[in-house]
Order: sequence, then C-alpha cells, then structure tokens
Amino acid sequence: MPIELPKDQRAQAIQSIERYFREHMDEPIGNIAAGGLLGFFLEEIGPVVYNKAVADVQERLQQRVSELDLEVHEDEFAYWRKYERGTRGKK
Repeated sequence: MPIELPKDQRAQAIQSIERYFREHMDEPIGNIAAGGLLGFFLEEIGPVVYNKAVADVQERLQQRVSELDLEVHEDEFAYWRKYERGTRGKK
C-alpha cells in the first residue's frame, strides 16, 4: 500500500524540506527537487515508520485484550454470598 499525503500536507512537507535546505545546507533546493525528495522518503522510508506504528498499535491492543478479563470480570456463584454477609453478624 503506497503511502500518500493529502495535497495540503504534501505542500506543507515540501515547504518544510525547502526551509530545511535553506537553513542547514550549503545550497537551497527547488520546489520540484523537494517534491522528488519527499516522494523518495515516502516510498523508501515511509513503510518502515508505518510498519513500526502498526506493530506498536498491535502490542498495545494485545496488552489491553490481555487485561480485559480483569476489567470486566464478574465473581461466579455470588448469589449466596450477599446473604451470608448479612447473616454472619446476626448469629
């Protein structure tokens, strides 16, 4: 599945790349070159970030699922316990 950015986010990313080159590199980068660099990063490195995010979400969900029995646990055979608690003090 290719990783694509919406048009407005793509434009912001290109502007950010251009600014980075202006402030940190010896030569500025043009709009077309910045767009090409962005495309390269999205295609080459984007899947690494995406797959890591998916793995993190899977781990988090597995932790939550493993805790589910603690959150929604109901004591079994509890009907008589409520009567036993009330009669213990009366004997």
